[in-house]
Amino acid sequence: MNNAEKSLNFIEHIIEDDLKSGFSRSDLRFRFPPEPNGYLHIGHASSICLNFGLGLRYDSPVNLRFDDTNPIKEEQEYVDAIKKDVEWLGYQWDNECYASDYFQQLYDWAVQLIKEGKAYVDSQASDEMAKQKGSPTEPGVNSPFRERSIEENLTLFKGMKNGEFEEGVHVLRAKIDMSSPNMLMRDPIMYRVLHKDHHRTKDEWCIYPLYDWTHGESDYIESISHSLCTLEFAPHRELYDWFLDQVREAPKLRPKQREFARRNLSHTVVSKRKLLQLVEKGVVSSWDDPRMPTISGLRRRGYTPESIRKFADTIGIAKRENVVDVSLLEFTVREHLNKIAPRVMAVLDPLKVVITNYPEGEEEWLTTENNPGDEAAGTRQIPFSRELWVERADFREEANRKYFRLKLGGEVRLKSGYIIKAESCTKNADGEVIEVQCTYDPKSKSGSGTEESMRKVKGTLHWVSAQHAINAEIRLYDRLFTDATPDAHKDRDFMEFINPESLEIRTGYLEPSLETAKIGLRYQFQRLGYFCVDPDSTENKLVFNRTVTLRDTWAKLDSGQ
Repeated sequence: MNNAEKSLNFIEHIIEDDLKSGFSRSDLRFRFPPEPNGYLHIGHASSICLNFGLGLRYDSPVNLRFDDTNPIKEEQEYVDAIKKDVEWLGYQWDNECYASDYFQQLYDWAVQLIKEGKAYVDSQASDEMAKQKGSPTEPGVNSPFRERSIEENLTLFKGMKNGEFEEGVHVLRAKIDMSSPNMLMRDPIMYRVLHKDHHRTKDEWCIYPLYDWTHGESDYIESISHSLCTLEFAPHRELYDWFLDQVREAPKLRPKQREFARRNLSHTVVSKRKLLQLVEKGVVSSWDDPRMPTISGLRRRGYTPESIRKFADTIGIAKRENVVDVSLLEFTVREHLNKIAPRVMAVLDPLKVVITNYPEGEEEWLTTENNPGDEAAGTRQIPFSRELWVERADFREEANRKYFRLKLGGEVRLKSGYIIKAESCTKNADGEVIEVQCTYDPKSKSGSGTEESMRKVKGTLHWVSAQHAINAEIRLYDRLFTDATPDAHKDRDFMEFINPESLEIRTGYLEPSLETAKIGLRYQFQRLGYFCVDPDSTENKLVFNRTVTLRDTWAKLDSGQ
């Protein structure tokens, strides 16, 4: 086995084995089939990367198909958001398809099954049908309507289609085997009556097909070669194949369903139902709230498509479900932003520094690098003046020898600027330090080439000229849940684990180069973390979201230290 073969995941091994067995490479076709009943989340990103990644690997088409068979929950808003997310991740689909495109064909096939004695209209209440299903250890019981005549079934099914019955009065069921060990094979429901307008077909239909009937037939219509689903659909494969057997005509390609495991992310939930609860109960502001695990939320927070694709590639495809630590996702975005994000200076908890021996009313512009790791990023000018802002945490009146930031009698270097020494400080009536008086060494300017400029001091601080600073709203986002698996506790509601400190809003003081920062642009605020410009920004007010801190601040907490 060569290195290329070793790197294949088990899905790719299946495809390679099919190709070796004579399957034509030109017949490979994949699909990503979301239901438009919510926004896509990080779990969907793995499926997107898998299907579209296979398309790229094998130079094969990939369809984007919306499984839009439930008008109660589905909306055009979700369709548009899904398309935007897939494109943002860097993928382009071959055909844009909808299960609703196939409603007539699915109906015609259902009529054919009725004529062949393989489907019937059941008029029982749902709870009665559920009781008759049996259990995993006991066979089911046939419906009293199972042996209705073909003529009666056709008449009733047509009446269902024409809107002659109320919801819940009749359903269409496949006639398979009520004693099957696979309970999904015990006469599954194919159609139900729903008097709801559909976001595409409007009021054209008042019966809608269920997932199991729709999915495999849609794959068949589109000539999908490999239908890849998450592991919970493994028991559905037998039914998937049974339905295909009823409609497939040789020699048309037969789709193959195969399953892979979900990758759950720690400190979050990915159930659309639970995500919707977070929105409806006001825990978050919207589906694209930067604390949400949705792709739109991650995008708004400042994540890059490259980092999400890297995350999906790193966790890979497996046969067993597990929980992936969110710190891995944070690592991938740190790694990418470290390469591409311009460095800027911002102060989020300001303390004023006055350089007493710097001439009043004067200013100068210092040259600094945009990204020390990328020469092509160039340089910019930042203003320096007598009064500066520094972080409050960067000053102590007294500190031991291991404290390398500003302290009385101690020296630090200001990033790209001068060496300063703290001489005294002023306090308010509560004893809080509100100003630090410093002196500077005018010959110590970084890059000036003087002997003093090369003098070493152990601490370097970021800063902003108070005179030139621009104000911005800074949103410090953190993990939405304090527990690694908030929805895994049978005796507690996942809402109990909401992190009350998942959002902190501050006023920040930023260097003036950021005044023209555009929505979506990403920066490293030096020594603070990575931030991006939020869409809430206006001409008069910038809003920045913290994407991620410079280091994993949760590592010690998660390890119990």
